[in-house]
Amino acid sequence: MARSEPGTSSLIDLIDALPDLGPTWGPPVTTETTLNGVPYAPYSKGDKLGRMADWSDNKDGRDGRGGRQQYNRNYRDQQVYGAGSASLFAAPVAEDESSFSVVSNVRDSAKTRFGRGAVFTRGGRGQRGARGDSRGGRQQFQRSGAGRGGYDGRGGYDNRGGARGGAGGQRGRRFGWKDYDKPQRNRDASINIKADWKLLEEIDYNRLAKLNLETDEGEDIESYGFLYQYDRSYDKQPVKTAERKLVVLDRAAYNVTTSSDPVIQELADKDEATIFATDSILSMLMCSTRSVYSWDIVIVRHGNKIYFDKRDNAALDMVTVNENAADAPLEASEGSKDGLNQPNALAEEATYINHNFSNQVVIENESQKVDMENENPFYNAAEETAPPASKAYKYRRFDLSTSAEDPMYLIVRTELDAVQKNAISGDDQFVTVHALNEFDNKAQGSGGALDWRTKLVSQRGAVVATEMKNNSCKLARWTVQSILAKADVMKLGFVSRANPKSNDKHVVLGVVGWKPRDFANQMNLQLSNGWGIVRTIADMCLKREEGKFILVKDPNKNILRLYEVPGNSFDDDAEEAHDVIEEEEEAEE
Repeated sequence: MARSEPGTSSLIDLIDALPDLGPTWGPPVTTETTLNGVPYAPYSKGDKLGRMADWSDNKDGRDGRGGRQQYNRNYRDQQVYGAGSASLFAAPVAEDESSFSVVSNVRDSAKTRFGRGAVFTRGGRGQRGARGDSRGGRQQFQRSGAGRGGYDGRGGYDNRGGARGGAGGQRGRRFGWKDYDKPQRNRDASINIKADWKLLEEIDYNRLAKLNLETDEGEDIESYGFLYQYDRSYDKQPVKTAERKLVVLDRAAYNVTTSSDPVIQELADKDEATIFATDSILSMLMCSTRSVYSWDIVIVRHGNKIYFDKRDNAALDMVTVNENAADAPLEASEGSKDGLNQPNALAEEATYINHNFSNQVVIENESQKVDMENENPFYNAAEETAPPASKAYKYRRFDLSTSAEDPMYLIVRTELDAVQKNAISGDDQFVTVHALNEFDNKAQGSGGALDWRTKLVSQRGAVVATEMKNNSCKLARWTVQSILAKADVMKLGFVSRANPKSNDKHVVLGVVGWKPRDFANQMNLQLSNGWGIVRTIADMCLKREEGKFILVKDPNKNILRLYEVPGNSFDDDAEEAHDVIEEEEEAEE
């Protein structure tokens, strides 16, 4: 037999074994739907992928609740070639499934919603969250004041509510109810911005809060005036039947601006410092981040020196009332019909109380009077009819330098109101005296204040805490003034109206004393931040040419604006004020 080439016969056998496909190309056409007993479904490239698995219990075209399935376009798009062959892959029923039920994937929350999105939890874990606890509890949403902190409704952030808000779970107080129904307050600025003023800087409170400058405790340069002894009998709680009335005492007191102070003029001529100010102006600038009402400070650059001045009858001379309260007193333009409890009337009343209270709580005994090195620089016995008030003026210098190559010093005129003997050592202690006033704890704008007549003795801490919240800016200014003057004790008097419907008669309910730095720690008051603000504003003016500037607090926003103004901008205001005073004097005569 003839031999063939290797592999030739096996290839021919393989070709003969192939089926006859005829003239077509590809696999043979079949109508069977099984392949070796395994069903398969026809497909096309236009088929869309549906769900990998559908766990919904859809029976007879109905949804899981027995209702008719709703038509949607996603269901329409699935009706393509091969979609009806899914029944071929249905698994055979091996056992009765009537005992099984489908678990709903709808989240069933136990929370209840009230109003406009507020969520209140019902005890349990919610109580921990209601306190704003950062250790794991869910924080409860509240409108203002009762969580760890919140928007205070005036453009600022209030972080004082965490200590007490929501402490009782769902029974926590809800401040600011229906705030969305109240119109936004539009207060007036302390001064009219004129068209020829040039805006130089806009500084928001967030930038101011980040400033920091450490300084020394200051040194005394000169002292003027005298001080009477403080009457310690006011520290004792008065008997309710014998409340002490606030007495009107006519004493000569002065609030001279910086550039008009003869002592500061003399110190400036000697180049003792670069920046000059009074404690009232400086405290307003250092505590500006706590202020709500509008105010302004006139800044004059003369040569290489900066003077922080105030205008006549300036807003920062007035003592505000409940400026920081969540629901501050309403003005007449805001719909208030109670003339006694409007902000301007309350400020005049508080200023009047502070002037008389500081004169009343001292013992005017010439033998116990403490004289300073120099006499009162503002009192002229030939022109004054009233005796001078107990007041000492200390001119103190602080170092605001940031480097040894660029020294910068500030001189401030500080004030002291009285002196007292130390109970242990017998040394003299300098005292500053201020007064908080209560107008009506049930009236609008009281800020949730307690009744002083019943709570001042039993709950003094709660009364003081409420005043720290409602009058944060005012108390911070008083504390800064006491620290600047290096006072040993700061006395706070609690003065209330004899009748809530009348603002001309008052009674003294008690006096409490603190060390100024301890009180600053309780208020979370950082003097380093205040010094940083002062140095920053001074640097802004020093990099400009000589001239006059004005720093204005926006009445409705937490922003300070620095303007450059013409040199004679406020001369007309002074002349108008002088003319008004003369007209009033002529009318009285």
